[in-house]
Amino acid sequence: MKATELRSMTTEELNAKLKELKTELFNLRFQLATNQLDNPHKITDTKRDIARVMTVLRSKNDEQ
Repeated sequence: MKATELRSMTTEELNAKLKELKTELFNLRFQLATNQLDNPHKITDTKRDIARVMTVLRSKNDEQ
């Protein structure tokens, strides 16, 4: 996910995306614990996407 894509989203869409990413991270961690995760790099990618969404949300809140 690109930061430019995130900046074009509304605050409500960003909050929904953040919730979706956190759920995905939970599921990936669960798969890792049960040895069903095929690509462990997905966890890192998801964490970075969460950080990007949170950064864009923070900058949108500071602008207001």
